[in-house]
Amino acid sequence: MNNKTKATWMLAAALSLMLAACGNERTAEPPAPTESPKPAETPKQTDSKKPVETKKPTESSGDSSVVPAPPVTSVNSESAKDAKAEKEKETKEAKAKETKATKDKPNMSEPADKQSQQSGATGAVSDNGKAGSSGPKNPAAAVTDGKTKEPPATGTGDRKAVSWYYMKKPKGQVPNFPAETKSFTKDMKALWVGTGKKVYLTIDTGGPLGDIDTLVKSLKDNKVKANFFIAGYNVKKNPDFIRTLVADGHLIANHTMTHTDMNTQTDEQVRKEIEDYAKLYKDVTGKDIQPYFRFPYGRYNTHLLKMVSDMGYTSVFWSTAMRDWEPRKNGAEDPYNDIMNNLHDGNIILMHQGSPENIQALDKIIKAVKKAGYEFALLSDIEPPK
Repeated sequence: MNNKTKATWMLAAALSLMLAACGNERTAEPPAPTESPKPAETPKQTDSKKPVETKKPTESSGDSSVVPAPPVTSVNSESAKDAKAEKEKETKEAKAKETKATKDKPNMSEPADKQSQQSGATGAVSDNGKAGSSGPKNPAAAVTDGKTKEPPATGTGDRKAVSWYYMKKPKGQVPNFPAETKSFTKDMKALWVGTGKKVYLTIDTGGPLGDIDTLVKSLKDNKVKANFFIAGYNVKKNPDFIRTLVADGHLIANHTMTHTDMNTQTDEQVRKEIEDYAKLYKDVTGKDIQPYFRFPYGRYNTHLLKMVSDMGYTSVFWSTAMRDWEPRKNGAEDPYNDIMNNLHDGNIILMHQGSPENIQALDKIIKAVKKAGYEFALLSDIEPPK
């Protein structure tokens, strides 16, 4: 082999070694990803971070369970629209009265003799220097110098906002009730439980009216009288339903016009809601409203409780309720079990008419309550707890 051939052979060998090395490096590289890598999954929250849900006591457990009032939300979009429309109407009326009151207010820079010529209906100063008659008894908002008063601050003293609840006990035992009840005075008329083998079925319609025909039929077929707390905008929506209930002997009580948390309103607004309801009821039925009242959502304060009492009403709370403002997992069996497992003497039952499961279970509930030895009664039969 001559030198030229040898050099050519060595060059070819070197090239072969280089190509082999390059091939090894290529196979060692990871393949290019076909999609972006997924981020690591966030670990799920443990049960300790979830809101604690109150467990329902079993009949034999003896454990108490706090049963809160419904949340301050509308049951469905339809009832929310109705309440909003009613509230907007009330607001417009209030603004119109406020504007009129401002226009009619005397100019205090004018001589007294000119002031005396103005009407005293809006609080004008009379020619003897004393205040004239007060303005409208129940304006939608209190007016001072043409400005609407804000609702009084809540959270302190007798204005402290509270929400009704009870602490469930085993079947047959009367629940425990909020500590606030111990501070109720004689001028704070309120009911939350009765005595004896009587049950007081109270049906609220702050939301939708639901299946009216089945409701009325179930009560009539079982010869049962119930107590209804129907929001004013629902009275306007279906006055014939109200007349039917009255004709059948049921008790209808005041539940305000707009079903609003009373803690968010001025005293004047609260009075107007209640008195406007009484007037509407009289217009629809020709009868005076029964002297019972239920705070929307069970939200109140002791100042309002006394004020409502001074207006001639007894406020009615409850000793059995359920989460019937949302769909029931087991259908009509849930309201049936909720009521029968908490049945007790003087039981004031709260159920919402807008829950389809309640209406479906009503006939079965009534028959079972009667079989257990209880009779259904009206609130007018109950004696206040001592």
